[in-house]
Amino acid sequence: MISMEMLQDARRVLSPVINQTPVLHAPGLVPDCDFYLKADCLQKTGAFKLRGAYYKIATLSDEEKRRGVIACSAGNHAQGVGFASRDMKIPATICIPAGAPISKIQATRSYGANVVLVDGVYDDAYAEAVRLRDEQGLTFIHPFDDYRVMAGQGTIGLEILEQLPDVDVILVPIGGGGLISGLAYAVKHLKPSCQVIGVQAAGAASMVDSLEAGHILTLPSVHTIADGIQVKTPGDLTFEMCRQYVDKVVAVSENEIAGAILSVLEKQKLVAEGAGAVGIAAAMYGKVDLRGKTVCALLSGGNVDVTMLERIITRGLAKAGRTANFATVLPDQPKTLATLLNIMSDMGVNVLEVNHERGNLKAPVGSCVVHLLVETRDALHVQQIYETLRAQGYPIMER
Repeated sequence: MISMEMLQDARRVLSPVINQTPVLHAPGLVPDCDFYLKADCLQKTGAFKLRGAYYKIATLSDEEKRRGVIACSAGNHAQGVGFASRDMKIPATICIPAGAPISKIQATRSYGANVVLVDGVYDDAYAEAVRLRDEQGLTFIHPFDDYRVMAGQGTIGLEILEQLPDVDVILVPIGGGGLISGLAYAVKHLKPSCQVIGVQAAGAASMVDSLEAGHILTLPSVHTIADGIQVKTPGDLTFEMCRQYVDKVVAVSENEIAGAILSVLEKQKLVAEGAGAVGIAAAMYGKVDLRGKTVCALLSGGNVDVTMLERIITRGLAKAGRTANFATVLPDQPKTLATLLNIMSDMGVNVLEVNHERGNLKAPVGSCVVHLLVETRDALHVQQIYETLRAQGYPIMER
């Protein structure tokens, strides 16, 4: 079982290896509370997973190390296992979903690990890792359902309480549940009054659904930009830990995750991957009542693929009202498009794209449909634009 002695031992083992990442004040990011970020995106390997992987491997027997290790991961645990195995000169095989970000796959290979790409999601990679473990006699390093892995991740909780002793609420991402299990165990033993709230992506809310049902559920499918927490089935051990030590678990949408990534990038100059941003999204979009409290959201990782980041930013801009995508109908006559664009210009709108469809069959005869993508100030500005256009006879079809 996990214990405070195990957590302290994990800290002793990890101290010369990992970064003690900062807790950064983020005023203005979330209204009506004193908001902080625990920036484990600045950890070696770019995510918290190094903590649990390194401690687990460090505590293996000589025989277990000699056989070599195997793991499964969407990317961050893979890098943690790769880093630790290279550091301890242990051969490592890691099964990764084929759709994981290329940056995470390449980073894992850079540590010298043998990478096996598996079609599907994390759960499919897990099944292949178990098969290879049994076939080759390897030592399995579970990404979350292991007490020593939990203890390694729980060192984050020890750091937060030392760096921010007045903290009232800690928001923690959940995939399989290893991170929040270790962190919540530490926090509830040292400061029981502090709330520990888990956050999942709505497209992979396996722990949310399992806790509501009172038993572990397996989702038929999962899909989210938060690939690091895209898990169909919570762990047996982590489910029980969450039931005992976690105060609440909530879910956030894809657009909310994107909005959080954009806000942290703009305001804090930090890159958050989807899984790392869900706690911030929960705070920003009111999933939990944080008024008057000192709050710390764990920014657990920053390993986002740059091509995915572009798409996430696009979605985040739309969520924040910084862009608007809509269509209207104009008479198919000279100067009507120019008149529309002049109205937009007078309202301080920057037009990014215009698509003028004369042959759209949904438009009345003698009319055309114009699709516009515009850059705006905020959601209020978008509503003002729509109201002004409707008042001047332009129907608005939001996209």
